[in-house]
Amino acid sequence: MRTIDFQNQFKKVRRASKRRSIQLIISISFTIVSIVSMTFVTLALYTTYINKARETAIENNKQVIDQMSWTLNSYLRNMMGVSNSMYYGVIKNLDLTSDSMNREMDILYEANKDDLISIACISQDGALISAAPIATRKSGVDFTEQEWFTSTEEKIENFHFSKPHVQNMFESSNYRYYWVVSLSRSVDLNYMGYTRRGILLVDMNYSSIEQMFSRVNEKGAGYVYLIDSDGDIIYHPKQKAIYGGLMQENNITAASYDDGSHMENFDGSERAVVVKTIGYTGWKIVSVVPASELSAPYNQLRAFMMIIFTVTIFLIVFGNIVISKIVTDPIRQLEDSLKSIEEGSLDAEKVYIGGSHEIRHLGRTIRSLVVQMRDLMDERVKEQKEKRKSELNALQAQINPHFLYNTLDSVVWMIEAEKYPEAISMITSLASLFRISLSKGNNIITIRDEITHAKNYLAIQKVRYKNKFEANIDVDPAIEDCVTIKLIIQPLIENAIYHAVGDLDDEGVIDIKGYEKDGDVYIEVRDNGMGIPPDVLEGLLTEKTKSKGKGSGIGLWNINQRINLYFKNDYGLSITSELDEGTVATIRMPKMTMEEYMGGEGNEK
Repeated sequence: MRTIDFQNQFKKVRRASKRRSIQLIISISFTIVSIVSMTFVTLALYTTYINKARETAIENNKQVIDQMSWTLNSYLRNMMGVSNSMYYGVIKNLDLTSDSMNREMDILYEANKDDLISIACISQDGALISAAPIATRKSGVDFTEQEWFTSTEEKIENFHFSKPHVQNMFESSNYRYYWVVSLSRSVDLNYMGYTRRGILLVDMNYSSIEQMFSRVNEKGAGYVYLIDSDGDIIYHPKQKAIYGGLMQENNITAASYDDGSHMENFDGSERAVVVKTIGYTGWKIVSVVPASELSAPYNQLRAFMMIIFTVTIFLIVFGNIVISKIVTDPIRQLEDSLKSIEEGSLDAEKVYIGGSHEIRHLGRTIRSLVVQMRDLMDERVKEQKEKRKSELNALQAQINPHFLYNTLDSVVWMIEAEKYPEAISMITSLASLFRISLSKGNNIITIRDEITHAKNYLAIQKVRYKNKFEANIDVDPAIEDCVTIKLIIQPLIENAIYHAVGDLDDEGVIDIKGYEKDGDVYIEVRDNGMGIPPDVLEGLLTEKTKSKGKGSGIGLWNINQRINLYFKNDYGLSITSELDEGTVATIRMPKMTMEEYMGGEGNEK
């Protein structure tokens, strides 16, 4: 059922498409082309603009990262400068068997205390040599177990930057401990000409790094964080939430990125990542901007473009409708003027001439064609009338004298047998038959006269066939005054006698019936003969055949053709037959009286 419904809907669409007007075609075609073009151009421009905007935003982030890298680099270089000053300016010049570095260390600390938490020098075996501002180690603290100590021991030639941690190795009067990033390096300690290895520790104030990144994260889209070479987070604006497991960061993957911009999908969203490495530390500054935030400033632009696009499309559609109406109105008026011609009125003055040059030329051409067509039709009608009259006369003249000869021969035989009443009746019937056949030259007579003609013919044939068959006539009186073509019932009776019941022994029956059905007149001639074979029945009305050897010579094709000529092709003769059952010949004609016929079609003579 669904397939049938779909097919019906498809057929309806196809039928509707065939009825579309030229204005609709022009409007829809130009509108579709305009909308597609506008959509393509708008999307292309919008995509290009958004991509350019994204590139600009990413480039701005790169500049921010570069600035941040320079600031952080300056800070770290300053801290490394503190370490170098302490080592090369103080420690290398001291003999620790007699000299102390406390005074110089305190001076250096005081000069940089805004960025420092502490400075300390520790021997290789973990003994505290000197520290500032507090030189007292907390009880139970073993320097050799500290991460900064072990990493320095592993690679003594490098600077080492630790992860952020709380510095609580020294006693504090206010019991306050700070987050630091430890900068450690291996140093040579001089003892009376002997060199022993130690470690110089500079604890940088973590809040200084935090403030640098906080200022950057307060403005701009996205956020910036700092990781070491292993991906461990040094600073993150949501560091507590990450440590608490409330959120995640793609820091391990970011550690593998090369410097530059990258697009990544993390936690179900796309985002732009810019990476910058601090060379000698291995730290990486990472800027993260969600793709939605890259285009967020352009939402207003998107809305503005949508408004412009909608207004433009509306103007295009409106313009297409107006222009198509201007173009197609003359065509529609020309089409309307041709409807009267389509209905049969050949009035050339009603043909519209207007619009563009091409449409005016078309209107003048159609007007000329209408004039020529009207003249040709007048001539054609005249020719057809003459031709139809000739054809009818020719068809009517196809009466074989053989019937007349046999009838007169029967009259002579009856007179010789002194059957004068029968001879008189036969001659009277023959005279009446020929009088109706002539009908003063008229081809149209009433059904009453045609039935009278059939009765006279039956009277003659019954005498000739010695009453070997029975004939019954039943005609509705309501149709007796209706018109018919003469000599269409008699040939059907003739065929029934010669080809059906004439050779039967006292059992032949011919029924003639006339009645009205659905506003038309029907006349049936039915016999109970042997019937007609299907192959013969098929060609009776399509071939120009006639009776052979005897009869009037007016064949079934002749009858059908005469009805078609006088009336429309919807009317005519039909034949049905069953073997061993009989044959029914049915005439169908329009129901009209002689007055109606004379007023409508005219009197054919």
